[in-house]
Amino acid sequence: MTKRDPFLIGGHAVAAGTRRTIDLPIGTLADHTPLTMSVHVVHGRFDGPTLFVSAAIHGDEIVGVEIARRLLRHRSLARLRGTLLVAPIVNGYGFVNQSRYLPDRRDLNRSFPGSETGSLASRLAYVFFNEVVLKSDYGIDLHSAAVPRANLPQIRISEGNERSLHLAQIFGAPVTITSRQRENSLRYHAEQAGVALLLYEAGESLRFDEMCIRAGTHGSLRVLTHLNMLPANTITGARRTPLVCESSRWNRAPSAGLLRTFKTLGDLVEEGTTLGVISDPLGEVERPIRANTTGLIIGRTNLPLVYEGDALFHIAETTQLRKAASTYDTFVSQWDNEIPISEDEIR
Repeated sequence: MTKRDPFLIGGHAVAAGTRRTIDLPIGTLADHTPLTMSVHVVHGRFDGPTLFVSAAIHGDEIVGVEIARRLLRHRSLARLRGTLLVAPIVNGYGFVNQSRYLPDRRDLNRSFPGSETGSLASRLAYVFFNEVVLKSDYGIDLHSAAVPRANLPQIRISEGNERSLHLAQIFGAPVTITSRQRENSLRYHAEQAGVALLLYEAGESLRFDEMCIRAGTHGSLRVLTHLNMLPANTITGARRTPLVCESSRWNRAPSAGLLRTFKTLGDLVEEGTTLGVISDPLGEVERPIRANTTGLIIGRTNLPLVYEGDALFHIAETTQLRKAASTYDTFVSQWDNEIPISEDEIR
């Protein structure tokens, strides 16, 4: 049997059958402290695909950072086929400042594929895209809702991408949303380069949510197992085929005031259902918020103080309410049926 070639990244060579953390130089902070992007490379002894897992492209979205950490501690990686690249914190600038953005106030996920000589965001995007994304066959990009919102665990894929749709069904989040691509996003340019990408959204910024973390960890392990990168018995238990929705709509605030919510993530609603009420502080005026479509609530605001036009409830559109209820109930209860990730692997 011919020995696998080493994996090359950032001028370093990672030998087959080994794992190593590579620090890719990004720049310096204002006080001249060097900043790097750490990528952990697990280069299997045997041939197989290359998959990357990335988190904190938005620096305040930390659910994915914990998913990446748990994934790297999983014992099954000792038997990995192919190559796994894990970048737990892509946007180190935003992470240390608990901010979605970079110091130049740019959104990294609107800066791909990047440039060696562009803005700070563009330079960071260039390093990540060329050193990680273009060397991969598949990718899982981990996100949370923007402040001050929360998201139900969900996978987002591009319209008409059957390859990604199949992987989304394997991942097993309760909902898969097909949505248009945004130019200059990681998903757009990864797919243009032939990399099948799943975008996982779950939880809220700057907070851990155990259900969202476990769902993301188990989903990533399922994908790795499906690609024959991990042994077939790595992850077991019930997995319901996700509810696939081709569209979603936000319900926005008709006026400013104090929001009292009657519905939450995972609730099924019909068009016209009262989702909450906006009142003025004196209690003299009340405006009901009624669902503008039928479906499953996959996102919501966490703030009671709202302004006219604020996004309040995000509904994945579907008329299959019975199927949606069954899918979500299975998702919530599945942790009792699956082999849990051991304490040793999450400490």
